[in-house]
Amino acid sequence: MPVTTSADLRPVDGELSLAQSAYLQLRERLVMLDIPPGAPLQEQGLATELGVGRTPLREAIKRLEVERFVETFPRRGTFATRVDPTALAEISEVRQALEPLAARRAARWVDASGRHLLDAVGADLERLHDHATPRDHMAMDVRVHQVVYSLARNSHLEASLTHYLFLAMRIWSVAVRRLDAVADHIAEHQHILTAVREGDEEEAARLMVDHMDNFETAIRRVL
Repeated sequence: MPVTTSADLRPVDGELSLAQSAYLQLRERLVMLDIPPGAPLQEQGLATELGVGRTPLREAIKRLEVERFVETFPRRGTFATRVDPTALAEISEVRQALEPLAARRAARWVDASGRHLLDAVGADLERLHDHATPRDHMAMDVRVHQVVYSLARNSHLEASLTHYLFLAMRIWSVAVRRLDAVADHIAEHQHILTAVREGDEEEAARLMVDHMDNFETAIRRVL
């Protein structure tokens, strides 16, 4: 069985508010294109599916609108935003600046509990077999990056990178089935995890830069 699931796109931070739960579930559906680009968001149906009331759902939608996952038009309703592959360059520019910073800080501040977490993620990465689905690979990619962000110990950096990570994942959702060697791309994370675990700041940052470059190059080949 796959070692990751789409639930890995949603961090577990203890008990969530209804608005936060709705936000995380909706963001996952939008990122993975379960709600197709341009599709309307039907509040009544979504509230029932997500198990929340209208108020927390609307709070979640407002947050997603600020983050550019949905857009609202007067008298027409709210729709999933179109996926714009041309935005990849701008998204990548930000990530290429901030991802190595997060990797460097994670390596600097890693402690025993951090190494235990890295080992657990690395073990799951090793078990990600050839029959894993594109969704499994994307979930693992998200999980690795979010672990690095959390270990960087900078909440502002973590929030910014998480936002840009999911914008990038949405573009990846469009391209992933046409990509070659997705497993190789995911395997690159193992070296990043090792460098962070060993506290090698420069190597962790260098590997993250290479990983970002490879990601953008692979996406551009098929878009």
